[in-house]
Amino acid sequence: MDATLREPDTHRDADLRALISEMREEILQLRREVLELRCEAGYWKSRHVDAVQRNKELQAGLDQAHAEIHKLKADLFGRKSEKQSSADRSNDLDDPQDQNSANPKKRGQQADRPGPARRDYSHLPVREKFVEVPPDECVCGRCGKPLADLGDTEDSEQVEVEFTVYRRRIRRRRYRQTCNCPGQQTRTAPKPPKLIPKGRYGISVWVHLLLDKFHTGRPIQRTIEQLCLYGLRLAPGTITDGLKRVESLLEPIYAALRERNVQSAFHHADETRWLVFVEKQGKNGYRWWLWVFAGEDSVVYVLDPTRSHDVPEGHFPADARGVLIVDRYSAYKAMKQVQAGKLILVFCWAHVRRDFVRVGKGYPELKQWALTWLRQIRELYRLHRERRQHQSASREYAQVDATLRQHVAAMCQQRDAELADPKLREPCRKALTSLLEHWSGLTVFLDDPRIPLDNNFAERLMRNPALGRKNYYGSGAEWAGRLATIMFSILATLNLWKINPRLWLSWYLESCAAAGGKAPSDIQPFLPWNLSDERRATLSGPTQPPELADSS
Repeated sequence: MDATLREPDTHRDADLRALISEMREEILQLRREVLELRCEAGYWKSRHVDAVQRNKELQAGLDQAHAEIHKLKADLFGRKSEKQSSADRSNDLDDPQDQNSANPKKRGQQADRPGPARRDYSHLPVREKFVEVPPDECVCGRCGKPLADLGDTEDSEQVEVEFTVYRRRIRRRRYRQTCNCPGQQTRTAPKPPKLIPKGRYGISVWVHLLLDKFHTGRPIQRTIEQLCLYGLRLAPGTITDGLKRVESLLEPIYAALRERNVQSAFHHADETRWLVFVEKQGKNGYRWWLWVFAGEDSVVYVLDPTRSHDVPEGHFPADARGVLIVDRYSAYKAMKQVQAGKLILVFCWAHVRRDFVRVGKGYPELKQWALTWLRQIRELYRLHRERRQHQSASREYAQVDATLRQHVAAMCQQRDAELADPKLREPCRKALTSLLEHWSGLTVFLDDPRIPLDNNFAERLMRNPALGRKNYYGSGAEWAGRLATIMFSILATLNLWKINPRLWLSWYLESCAAAGGKAPSDIQPFLPWNLSDERRATLSGPTQPPELADSS
């Protein structure tokens, strides 16, 4: 009985043990699967985090690309000039706080302003032309009796232009002796001076060619084609050889300009590319660099194959002192005179302003942030202009000066507060970081109101060379590059002194011709700062027509 009852329990225990063993295997298998699934879940979570980060980076890159597209469109199709106007003070950003942007004025003459006065042409010579009434109309229409001349006229004027190409035939009189003295039997009047010995072209031709190329930016070939319309056919080879000789005549003037230029206390400097189509050892390509150094009374251009700090460093003497107004190009910061503290760098607020304009144009969502800073810079310019209108010892000057310094301090605090914000966007941070790095050079003007806020003067001096670079692509030889720098320097300096370049060039080249086709031994009388008031007044007037110049 007991054996019969225990047998089913033995089978039941075996089944239970088998079931437990099977369940344990299944649990172990499930645990392994759970562990694998957890690992996979962790892997895919990490991949998700990587994908989210990658999407953020791609979105940032896309935003940057959109910003670059907006910027390039603005550079290509937008306004090129930064001149402040009443209709646009934020470079097409449409500041809602600017009343002039909200209600732009129409182009042309405004109804509430008087029209411009007519120009005065009284200095031009007059050629009179009398107009008579036809004989068949100089009678009464009813009775046929003739009309009597009143003895006066009804006058009107028109301005005309006449370009004349002519040959100046020089007839030297000859004389014979009437005595029996030994020696030469005949005597001939001396030869007139020539700029180029045995040359057929007079000084007026060379002055015209020089001004047409370097003052108006027209290629020599176009000038030759224009003169062909007046019957004068010039040989390009002869013109090239003549300009090469003229270059050597102008070199002493250029050397005097460089010597004078470094003596100024204030300088503007800038550089731009210039092509010189010559093979030079150690240099790849034809890109050279044209530098400009504008002093208080002289302007000098320097052409060099490189854009290194050696160029401005070599232009100024080692002991040069003063203020150098530049952009943020690193070459100026590397100058020995700057690192020694002799030349003080003043940076350009116009370049700072462009940083905020680019942010506003490139990132529409940051437009209001950019406009806030543009308003601050606009107020900075206004206060600086107002301060310069008062005497330094006056009460008005002290009030405006205090307001200006408070405004600069507020800009400094706003800059630091925004840079301390970790959520500041990268374009904004980049603009403000540059502002922080150049702050000392941007605020030099606080202690000297004579210092301008920007380097626009130097950039304007680059307009004429930039026009020439576009029209005739640069220089085809090193001597041609030297001639370009000499002419640009002379023309810009004469413009500072309000001197007519045609009159000055004619005077100087005539003196070179009188010296036998060489530069005068003493060039000091020709320098603008050495001219007498009478001579300067003569050279500042309009060019005399040929018939008046000959008679004088």
